[in-house]
Formats: sequence, C-alpha cells, structure tokens
Amino acid sequence: MSNTDHPFKSPVWLDPYDTQAGFPAPDNALDDPAGLLAIGGGLSSKRLLNAYRNGIFPWYEEGQPVLWWSPDPRAVIYTNKLKISRSLKKTLRNKPFKVTLDQDFEAVITACAEPRQKSSGTWITPQMHDAFITLHKEGFTHSVEVWNEENKLVGGLYGVLLNRVFSGESMFSRERDMSKVALVHLAEWLNAQQIHVIDCQIPNSHLTSLGAELIPRKEFLELLTP
Repeated sequence: MSNTDHPFKSPVWLDPYDTQAGFPAPDNALDDPAGLLAIGGGLSSKRLLNAYRNGIFPWYEEGQPVLWWSPDPRAVIYTNKLKISRSLKKTLRNKPFKVTLDQDFEAVITACAEPRQKSSGTWITPQMHDAFITLHKEGFTHSVEVWNEENKLVGGLYGVLLNRVFSGESMFSRERDMSKVALVHLAEWLNAQQIHVIDCQIPNSHLTSLGAELIPRKEFLELLTP
C-alpha cells in the first residue's frame, strides 16, 4: 500500500484579517485530535456564521489560538427523542420556576463561563463571550433562562440557530435539574417552529442520558442544507 492511500492531514491556518476566507471542507478534519479542522482567524460574526453553516464550531481555551472543529461522528438530539426521566417529569410538574427565552442572554453566557466543579478553567473566553453576545444582537444566538421564586437565574442554556439546526453551546444549573428544564423548554420551542435537531457537537454521558445520539458527519451536514 502506497503512502498516497493515507494522505497526511494538517489543520489549515486562517488569516485573522481576512474575514471572507472560507473554511476547508469538513472531511479534511484530523483524526487526532479528532475533528480539528483549522486554527486561528478570529471570531468575527461573518466567520462564525460561515462556520456554523458548514458544521464547524470554535472550541479552545484561554492562551490558545481559536481552534475550529468538525468531528465525525456528530452528537445530536432529535427533539422528538428527548429523554425525560421520571424525576425530571416530577420537577417539571412541581418545581416553582419560570422559563423565558432571550430575556438575559448575557447573564446566561456569563453563568455558563463560570468554572465548574473539578475544573478551574473555561472554554468560554472573554473573546468568545463578546463574539456570541454580538451574534445575539444580530439575531443568531438565543438563550433559555430558568428563574426561581425569588426571580433569581438558576439555570439556562444558549446556542446558535441556523439552517433549522440549533447548535447548543453550553448550559448551566445553580439548582438541581434546571439546565435540563431549560433543554425541555428549548425542545418545545423548536418543535413549535418545526425545527427538530439540536447539535450537541461532542458527546458526553450527561447528553447521552438526555437522548443524544451519534450520527455520521456527512448526515449531519445534510441536516444543515437549507
């Protein structure tokens, strides 16, 4: 077998001053680290929207250049397959809370950026924070907020809505099950608009428990076709 049967892949470096430059095709993403496609380029609205329209998303830590990913397979939740446990159903019935949409996007993304248990860092850098707030002002990102009886924000999530796919970026809970409550209400809101796919990007046990499943990248990209 010749070396040409397995061509060497490397991530593409993006010019931060050229916001019109496109991304390489997602099937050029690396196998290790899985899904890494491009590096650099900044987080202008044009570049972010171009990325999400092509199944690509930014994910990096403070001190790194912007890293762009398109993993294969892709984790998604179909809204009609969302798993609601017995305990969550009880919470939805009995817990006194209020759920809103796009009432305080900045508070939600700020809460999502707070360090989690067993972790001191966050991937929502100040640059990422500001970029998604700009996208929200332009109408492309949305938040779901969950408020308790004292009208304090206790849970929520945010993401990007493009091409009839909601790309979930992050969620948080300050009280038990509140991020799950936000997800249930997001699914209901999307269903009302005949939108049935939540992009979870990379799987984890929490998302799997809620119904996330893996599909081939090719199939996910077809879902993005307008």
